[in-house]
Amino acid sequence: MNAHNHYCQILCNPLYTAYFTTKDKSRLTVLDVLTNFGPRSFLLNEEAFSYIDISRLPSQVVRQLKTFPQQQPIEEYEFFSLLDKHIPCLGPQHRSRVLDAAAAYHAQMEFPIIRLLLCDDAPQFKLVTQELALCWVHDGRHYKKLDPFLAPHRQLLDTFLDQYWDFYRQLLQYRQAPSNQEHTRLDHLFDEIFSTVTGYDALDQRIAKTKAKKPSMLIVLDHPEIPLHNNPAELGARKRVRKRVVSFGTRTIDGAKAWDTFMSLSATAKKLGINFYLYISDRISGAFEMPSMAELITQKAQQLNLGASWNPP
Repeated sequence: MNAHNHYCQILCNPLYTAYFTTKDKSRLTVLDVLTNFGPRSFLLNEEAFSYIDISRLPSQVVRQLKTFPQQQPIEEYEFFSLLDKHIPCLGPQHRSRVLDAAAAYHAQMEFPIIRLLLCDDAPQFKLVTQELALCWVHDGRHYKKLDPFLAPHRQLLDTFLDQYWDFYRQLLQYRQAPSNQEHTRLDHLFDEIFSTVTGYDALDQRIAKTKAKKPSMLIVLDHPEIPLHNNPAELGARKRVRKRVVSFGTRTIDGAKAWDTFMSLSATAKKLGINFYLYISDRISGAFEMPSMAELITQKAQQLNLGASWNPP
């Protein structure tokens, strides 16, 4: 935007796609997207300090944070004032980690708390939602990046990738007809496949990394209605890239918001099966003969029952 790099965040499900242009792609920005950039608040509670422990902040910083008001939301300006006054030497990286940890997403009441995100393995998505599903396609790309020089290593990689994508196809079949028996079988088969030791060190290290992510890779066993990849978001990103190539990006904040708004409306209209141009004409003319997208999303969400595994009958 105006010669400064920005990022396009895409939040979507089978019923809508929403675009957000942001200055960075930090965890705090991800939380802003999930709350539609509502006012930020911060909360120092058990969850915040658990994240702080993972971030490995200096002990003196942790001790000082424990002197701040606990278990109560703190508005952004007040929290920043406390940091500036009591921890003035806090560096930008540590300050960012404190803000990430204390961001009160799960305590806010204005927006529904998303229980699961399906994404790549970027660190900013971790511990944002109750459950995190990882994209099998993104994980598979790591194997494609291996470039073995020796023919035996190439054969080992090809053989393992055959197993990898065969298992992926079995997960796709499970989504169509889930059962307790298949749940158990696929869980054990994952352990068997990703415990493979081939003797090709780079491949073995990659296999071990996938196995370490088992809970997020096999979320589909408990929630078969979710997809195994985040290709819809990737396709949405490609549309933004094509538009940027043609228009060379936006120049102002208002221009970025216009791109976000109309690309969100266009992508969502397509998912809902309505004509985007007729919808825009209906709204601009003031006729309002077509139901709103919010109404259509609500209706179709009830029909699809996307949260079936979280709300058993």
